[in-house]
Amino acid sequence: MPLLVLLSGASFSQTYISIAPSLSNNPGTFSEKANFAFEVGRQWDVFSLGIDYGRINLAKVQGKDTVNYLEIRPNLNIFQQGRWTNTFTAGIGYIFNSQQSMMTELTSGIEYTCNDQLHLNVYLGQYYYSGRTAATNETFFGISAAWYFAPAHPKSLISQPAKK
Repeated sequence: MPLLVLLSGASFSQTYISIAPSLSNNPGTFSEKANFAFEVGRQWDVFSLGIDYGRINLAKVQGKDTVNYLEIRPNLNIFQQGRWTNTFTAGIGYIFNSQQSMMTELTSGIEYTCNDQLHLNVYLGQYYYSGRTAATNETFFGISAAWYFAPAHPKSLISQPAKK
């Protein structure tokens, strides 16, 4: 029975890849403010779940690398009007070799469906980093592009009927 549930869930989902460059508000040079992420995931109607690999900045690091991370990112499509969707993401991840290795994320975005396979998203969010003796946070702004391998028609929790 569990195998049947997994197979039926997989048949009603869409696989996607996404790239997401962003800029944070922390002090520093452009490369110290720039972030980059690559995500692979699945979408089921209003919910998607992805695994995200990225860098919290693009600056050269001296010594051990402390900027690469891996994150689990559940996402919910809250409201949809035509081709526009309001998204909400709450993620949790791990920054490799970092004093503040635990990372959480809260992000909201406005997504535009260009066609059945390409979706663009403008987003604003906050990362929280924490370790044993210190914690910090930063706000970021970015643009992402998601490509669905099969045509996607994601829904939202709240939807307005199209005017005729």
